Amino acid sequence: MADPRFFDNRGPFALAELCAAVGATPPEGADGTVRIHDLASLESAGPDHLTFCIGNKAALRSLAASSAGFCLIGADVERSAAPAGMILLTAKDPALAFAAAAFRFYPEHELAVWSQKTAIDPSAEIGDGAVLAPGVVVGPGVEIGENTRIGPNTVIGRGVAIGRDCEIGSNVTLSHSYLGDSLLIQPGARIGQPGFGFTSGARGHRKIPQLGRVIVQDRVEIGANSAIDRGALGDTVIGEGTKIDNLVHIGHNGRLGRHCLITGQVGFGGSAELGDFVVVGGQGAIGDHTKIGDGARFAARSGVPPGEYAGGMDYGGYPVRPIKDYRREVAAVALLAKRRKRDENG
Repeated sequence: MADPRFFDNRGPFALAELCAAVGATPPEGADGTVRIHDLASLESAGPDHLTFCIGNKAALRSLAASSAGFCLIGADVERSAAPAGMILLTAKDPALAFAAAAFRFYPEHELAVWSQKTAIDPSAEIGDGAVLAPGVVVGPGVEIGENTRIGPNTVIGRGVAIGRDCEIGSNVTLSHSYLGDSLLIQPGARIGQPGFGFTSGARGHRKIPQLGRVIVQDRVEIGANSAIDRGALGDTVIGEGTKIDNLVHIGHNGRLGRHCLITGQVGFGGSAELGDFVVVGGQGAIGDHTKIGDGARFAARSGVPPGEYAGGMDYGGYPVRPIKDYRREVAAVALLAKRRKRDENG
């Protein structure tokens, strides 16, 4: 479900009306007047919510455990996994139909744009000792904790909550976010912008509205010009004490554990999950839906394809493997090159 601090829900919609709008077919005999109140993931949906299932094994497991009242599903997907009472809506492309439904419920989903006559909206709550430099814009419903300092030209969007004793640099953009205490955010960081989510078909690519949030826990540092995208339906979470270098990108629904170290120019695909105390060297690339255990360390320029990686180990290479194996392979290639050169020179 989208957080009402950041998004305006234009529902509810009648089942028949929504199906006609998104190209879905309800089951025979379904009551077309029943109301759908919101959208949610399979895991978080309730009886009044619409979700979707793409039909792979993981999604079918989530479908079986879901409390959703309505679910968009492909015609060729096994329906026996759905709980009793769930109304299954047949769609040629469930993800595309869900994106269309999201546009109906949340047409103003994209950017944090609002209208106000003053730089600081009267509804904002600013704690004692907080300092706002010239040019700071504070949107409606914003909360800023005690002794937090915010640099020039930073923009804080509607509903954002910032904790105590934070240092936020100049030209930072914050939206759709809850930020903890004692944060350090360097200039130019972008937190809470929409994730890169599309569903593709013969007519091109249709954007999937990004209706989640960013949660940054206490004592996190975020480097200059880094970007942390908000979740698609759930949250992007940065764990307590994690330190993020400059020019890092964290995709939607990413989850970083506590006290991770992420160095410059690292990129995370959507829904990547890191345990606690993970270290990623510069220019590392972490694939989407990757799961990394506690204490794992990745050398600079590591390429990490989607998969699961055990904690407490060192990795390197592209694609990554345990660092000892990687070093042996590099040494073996170097030895072969030397032998070939010697043979060529007689």
